[in-house]
Amino acid sequence: MERGEILYDLDRLGGLEEGIFQERPNRFVALAELGGKVHRVHVADTGRLEEILTPGRPLLLLPNRAGMKTDYTLIAARMEEGWVLVNTRLHVPIAEEAIRRGVLGWKPKTLRREVSYAHSRFDYLADESFVELKGCSLVEEGICLFPNAPTTRGQRHLRELMRARRERYGAILLVLGLRRCRCFRPHARQDPIFADLFAKAMEEGVEFRGFFIRIEGREVCYDGELSLCDVSVSL
Repeated sequence: MERGEILYDLDRLGGLEEGIFQERPNRFVALAELGGKVHRVHVADTGRLEEILTPGRPLLLLPNRAGMKTDYTLIAARMEEGWVLVNTRLHVPIAEEAIRRGVLGWKPKTLRREVSYAHSRFDYLADESFVELKGCSLVEEGICLFPNAPTTRGQRHLRELMRARRERYGAILLVLGLRRCRCFRPHARQDPIFADLFAKAMEEGVEFRGFFIRIEGREVCYDGELSLCDVSVSL
């Protein structure tokens, strides 16, 4: 793939509006100011996002239909590097387009979403390879880190990827880098179990793939490969 290839057009969602972040009363709701009024905003990302959702942060918002408990849905936040996607529901269609274009190293002949295996449901089955997608928005000292909170679901996915690999399926952990960094590594301080399972999965043949996206105007574009940090970098 080439940098700049368009993976998704945010205008498909409808008319987007800009607001200013005020606070986040809980995981699912934020308050934002638009046109002199404070509105309730649905946050479709359960991550902590402490370095992104800070008071005064410009937000890109999608108006909700009448009758919903919130007035808007959060799509992106503007950081120093530009708009950063903050909506996990958009990760799957964006990554699907990237997979179709060869981000896994090949272009699959068949690609299915939400495929059950053992006790999990993986995001994709690309030919004979199970693919689990994780979005990464946390960057510390130039390193992309996942998860930003303990994740039993993520731990289970790694165990199931290892099981699939032992049963001779392809098994891929695909990380979507939402912000630029030097490389990726599991966040051992937040979830040491996930970090240990990640290391074991790599040893057992689970494949790591990662890529960056950036938002240009209203278009989500491919922005290059996200690689693993060198093993000499301490977890």
